[in-house]
Amino acid sequence: MEFINLKKQFEIIENKINSNISKVLDHGKYIMGPEINELESKLAEYVNVKHAISCSSGTDALLLPLMAKGIGPGDAVITVSFTFVSTAEVISLLGATPIFTDINGCSFNISSSKINDSIEFAKKNNLNPKAIIPVDLFGQPANYDKINDIAKSHDMWVLEDLAQGFGSSQNGKKSGSLTLCGATSFFPAKPLGCYGDGGAIFTNDDQLADVIKSIRVHGKGSDKYDNVRIGVNGRLDTIQAAILLAKLEIFDDEIKSRNQIAKMYNKHLSEVLITPYVRPNNISAWAQYSVLAKNEIERGIIQAYLKDNGVPTAIYYPTPLHLQTAYKYLNQKAGTLPISEDVSKRIFSLPMHPYLDEKDIVNIADIIKRALKS
Repeated sequence: MEFINLKKQFEIIENKINSNISKVLDHGKYIMGPEINELESKLAEYVNVKHAISCSSGTDALLLPLMAKGIGPGDAVITVSFTFVSTAEVISLLGATPIFTDINGCSFNISSSKINDSIEFAKKNNLNPKAIIPVDLFGQPANYDKINDIAKSHDMWVLEDLAQGFGSSQNGKKSGSLTLCGATSFFPAKPLGCYGDGGAIFTNDDQLADVIKSIRVHGKGSDKYDNVRIGVNGRLDTIQAAILLAKLEIFDDEIKSRNQIAKMYNKHLSEVLITPYVRPNNISAWAQYSVLAKNEIERGIIQAYLKDNGVPTAIYYPTPLHLQTAYKYLNQKAGTLPISEDVSKRIFSLPMHPYLDEKDIVNIADIIKRALKS
């Protein structure tokens, strides 16, 4: 069994992918070719924003807006510790300080009730709180109604990290359109993934979009030898855009399938494990299907049984960022973010992709139930 079945997906769209790649090989415009503009136009339409700006990775998708907004030394950015390192890494790269905030124990998103405390903590440490980066963990949007209100009251802005959340929605609005700016990843394992690294940024702000586009190409001005600001090489390759265009055609159907599979998992596992909670106003992209065991020992037993029976699992994330070596300088020791720390010891993820069926789910559930009886 595959944890994420990209082979099956390729079988379905093989002809379209090969055709799209052949077109790129024919015209030879491997950097910023016509497929880039086509993809950006279709992504903007899908998310319902004015601007979709493709870039080289999900990490750059976070980095470029922070650069465009002038985040730097002395600034604080509120985010979570229970996430992949990219979320905090981009803050540190710019010399700013990530202020790690605990998560909600049900949704695993940032706890909106604790953001104000993090803002005050930043101020007491002579930092200027400038932005909030919530993470749409496992595919579910954070509580953006509350987060946007908090940001507005403190003259801050919000960057939505939807690396796992592209395709999700809140109150009928697509992720990527829920804040000033959104950043997603097209890493192959994501709900919409290319065959390498890739990402995109979404915004309705014309000025912000112009600056991000400039930074993406070495701070380009009127031409490539007119550098008006410090930038990076952050472009998406044309071939990756061609692949994404093929995958985008089946993406809505895949999101529907992911939601159906999650319902099947819930049906067969809710009596033996803590299954994911999705807020009523959210539709998740189900990048991962993650459950909670009672404790670390039980998790280990279940994972071992699944492995012995050919079912892969993963742990997202085994160590919160505030406890990792790179962030020891922040002095957020064990016990400072109790929910993040507890969840990291109990959580594990089961296979999740659009090509599972109920037979697969029943088999996985039966193995878990046998493990718990052992």
